[in-house]
Amino acid sequence: MTPRRQRMLAVALVLVGAVSATALGLVAARKNLLYFYSPTQIVNGEAPADRRVRLGGMVTEGSVEREEGSLEVAFVLTDTAEEVRVTYEGILPDLFREGQGIIVHGTVGAGGAFVADEVLAKHDESYMPPEVAESMKVAREARGE
Repeated sequence: MTPRRQRMLAVALVLVGAVSATALGLVAARKNLLYFYSPTQIVNGEAPADRRVRLGGMVTEGSVEREEGSLEVAFVLTDTAEEVRVTYEGILPDLFREGQGIIVHGTVGAGGAFVADEVLAKHDESYMPPEVAESMKVAREARGE
């Protein structure tokens, strides 16, 4: 093999390796993406049932129900247009309360209920997650307010 062919083979192997690494990175990133859905989108069936997604909204007043003797809690999230019942088992953040905008991670369960595996609440009382604020704005505009 001539030196020129050896260099061409080395360049080709480097290119194949770079393309393979890029493809593997894109596949891995795609699996880890969490798409945001509003309660209206969940009710309309727009969220995939087999993927982990983010759901955001306001915790409806008087909707928090706790199981005695366990960490299981259920509450309702709303974007002022639709409501989704969320179940979660674990310790809630200290700042979780009714009337606050939160984001939960989890999957859509049977019957449209949302099974959360993570609940996120922000420290600032006046803070509203941007996705939640946008979905509530869209819901208000849809109602003509």
